[in-house]
Amino acid sequence: MVSPLLKRCFLSSIRPGVPLLQAGAVGGSQHRVVTGTATAGLTEREKKLKTYDDLPGPSLFTTFYMFFIRGYALHLHELQRLYQKRYGPWWKASIARYKMVQIADPEILELVLRQEGRYPLRNPHDLWREDRAMRNVACGPFSEVGLRWRSLRTILNQRLLKPADARSYTGSINEVVSDFMVKIEDLRKESPTGDTVSDLSNELYRFALEGISYILFEKRIGCLEKQIPQETQVFINSIGEMLRNSVYATHLPIWTRKILPFWNGFIRGWDNIFAFGTKLIDKKMSEIQARLEKGEEVQGEYLTYLLSNGKLTMSEVYGSVSELLLAGVDTTSNTLSWSLYHLAKDPELQQAVYEEVMKAVPMDRIPVAEDVTHMPLLRSVIKEALRLYPVVPTNARIIDKEVIIKGYKFPANTLFVLFHYAISRDGANFPDAEKFYPQRWLRDGGMKHHPFSSIPFGYGIRACVGKRIAELEMHLALSRIIRAFELKPDPKMGNVKPVVRIILCPGDKINLRFIHRKSAPTSF
Repeated sequence: MVSPLLKRCFLSSIRPGVPLLQAGAVGGSQHRVVTGTATAGLTEREKKLKTYDDLPGPSLFTTFYMFFIRGYALHLHELQRLYQKRYGPWWKASIARYKMVQIADPEILELVLRQEGRYPLRNPHDLWREDRAMRNVACGPFSEVGLRWRSLRTILNQRLLKPADARSYTGSINEVVSDFMVKIEDLRKESPTGDTVSDLSNELYRFALEGISYILFEKRIGCLEKQIPQETQVFINSIGEMLRNSVYATHLPIWTRKILPFWNGFIRGWDNIFAFGTKLIDKKMSEIQARLEKGEEVQGEYLTYLLSNGKLTMSEVYGSVSELLLAGVDTTSNTLSWSLYHLAKDPELQQAVYEEVMKAVPMDRIPVAEDVTHMPLLRSVIKEALRLYPVVPTNARIIDKEVIIKGYKFPANTLFVLFHYAISRDGANFPDAEKFYPQRWLRDGGMKHHPFSSIPFGYGIRACVGKRIAELEMHLALSRIIRAFELKPDPKMGNVKPVVRIILCPGDKINLRFIHRKSAPTSF
């Protein structure tokens, strides 16, 4: 429910006839949307081009009403589909500081992304950038822009982006997976039925956080221990607090920050996130320095590489590691949650995946990266989960030059919002789009779809830097779980639907029964 105070704030911010963005300000630069009335000096073709104003779309009042009063702030994915049905493949919209073109069509989406240039920009008013400026810390790979972003991303790509880079972390990932298997065993024994894991998404979140922390900090942080360290629990809670509050803080007028709690909650979350990360980074830096003073050779994985290569300042390390940490958690945890949920509801599919894994990996050894190449159906399960539940349901691009798309001319710095959720669930792109059907991704599945109809890790040079590691982590964890347990849904659990907290996640608890398979090993 939305509070009366919040409703009054939103409604009082609407001024009929007053443009939301003065002169179309985007990212600090000024431009005007071409209206088509000033035609002097234009060619006949240019005179026929339509403009932003010619697109259909909801009024400013409708957008505020749907977003805040009707409660779509946490269900933006549903609003995408509603507007897609109402307005077609693309439309115009305005909210708070944003004036945008919203896209729910893979062909138009591709045309936009192929125009993004060398330094893709997502957001003209990035809250993360505001936070970094307030704390005088350098931006990371998600909040940095321009040439500085390109230079930073080039350094961060090392040891992460290539398949061989990801495979090098197989040992670390499997160590965390083994501990998670023990955690599952403990949880099921503690349940009233003796085999149920309640709120699986929460447990997978801790698993994913432990995994990415081990890679980035080169240190276990205790997320899978029976008693989670207090500072780690504060860190976990702070991530959730930051993401929840950013949904509202992003779309609210700046003046509301003094009277509504969302901005302060967003900043408070980041304060705790940075405090936790800074402590671990400083500790690793002290260890490296001590070894250098002793004349020892410095070796290590990702954090050691960042700290010892001399290419980043400490401020850049703080900013980058914190952002990489967050990016690596939700993709893994939410995608695994949906994958296990649907496998539990489809015994036939689950059996097929189990047989594939058993054929690829003997029970006397732990699966490794090379084994995953022999598990096409398992990989397809992950792909299908990412199609139905893209972790980032909405993305954006700002094109820094004038572009012509589908007979429309848009000025430089137009904000294009990309609705991945609506596109990937559109029956025009995928037959039986609402059905969880991993076989559609197999080579002999006969599926023909537009290549931009499902791009869960993004596209181009700004695609997810941790894609390979996230995929490997999900594949190894799923293969271990499925060969050890038969999954069944808790009879009391209903259908689980997603909600948005910037990222897409389960809106209700996923409770599953983990039943030992006869062939399962006695230890994990």
